Amino acid sequence: MKKPITIALNKDALYAKSQLYIRKALARKATGEFEEYQLWASLSLELLGKSALAGIHPSLIADPQHFQSLFAAAGINASTDVKTITAKTLFERLQQLVGPFDKKVKDFCNQVANRRNAELHSGDVPFAATQTSKWEAEFWYSMDVILGYMGNTLESWLGTDDAATPQEILDNAKKAKKQSIEMRVERTRDAFLALKRADQEDALERANTYVARDYTRLFKFYLDHIWECECPSCGARAFMGGEMVEEEIIDTTPDEYAVWETVERHFVGEEFRCPTCKLDLDGYDELDFAELDAEYSDTHEREMEYEPEYGNDEGLRAIRPAFPPPETEHLFRIMKPISSPIKHSDMSYCPLKHPSQSMISKPTTFSIIS
Repeated sequence: MKKPITIALNKDALYAKSQLYIRKALARKATGEFEEYQLWASLSLELLGKSALAGIHPSLIADPQHFQSLFAAAGINASTDVKTITAKTLFERLQQLVGPFDKKVKDFCNQVANRRNAELHSGDVPFAATQTSKWEAEFWYSMDVILGYMGNTLESWLGTDDAATPQEILDNAKKAKKQSIEMRVERTRDAFLALKRADQEDALERANTYVARDYTRLFKFYLDHIWECECPSCGARAFMGGEMVEEEIIDTTPDEYAVWETVERHFVGEEFRCPTCKLDLDGYDELDFAELDAEYSDTHEREMEYEPEYGNDEGLRAIRPAFPPPETEHLFRIMKPISSPIKHSDMSYCPLKHPSQSMISKPTTFSIIS
């Protein structure tokens, strides 16, 4: 029987509270109280993000340093004192789980959370210096990304009556940014086409020799992987870098000493760089507006790693094969000294090929019996 989750970690309760707070925010906006508008909106953002993670599992928002909260996430109500993760941790986890929630969105959300903390816990007035028009566009886009991951929309979250204004702001912001990216691509294309034909051909030929490892310096951040793609501006070989969002083991191959696994890795792009025409794009939205495919997959072979289960001997036996493994039994023989009868204490496995096992050292002359 599934145990009920405390309301503090319940995804539906968090979702409903985020709706309540955004309505408070829009009410303040309607009366011209823009600082309180941003304050309530920042609280709503964090609650909606926690609802998204709680929808996967409540443990993703429980404070890992507070065992009562971990118990609560498992349906064990050991205390009414339930603590959740910080906003910084929340947004880092959303970045890993939600494709469009890239570093730019994460950084904006962290700025909102920092301003909120300064507003509540200091004499500073950070929201007073914020340009509402610019802040709104980023805010609604961030909310739309989280809601999209949850399978919802701004209309359903806000309600029919309240959806028109923020959706209009969001649409205008997306349209403006799309036009900006299209213009950036067009200008770099025009600059490339302005070169002499011979120079264009030479640049494209050189680009065919480029490899990703030589151009990591072009990227702002350390990324999980960099792969080749075609530049939408000049058509040359370019590079996209991003974070791994999923991996799947599709095959395993054992040999004498290890087990090798073939892994299919899935990445979502965050940065694009073209060494030829110098076109740069940052963030999932810019890649999308430039009509670049931001998703990439490859296969990778690696040695399987075994991890003990915190000193659990049963766990070790479960993951470590018996010695010798059946498939390598032919490599082992029982050995005894010639000068004395075989005794239990004199017998051991002596691998003929494996260097990690010790060999008997007392006798100097041996005979092998099979």
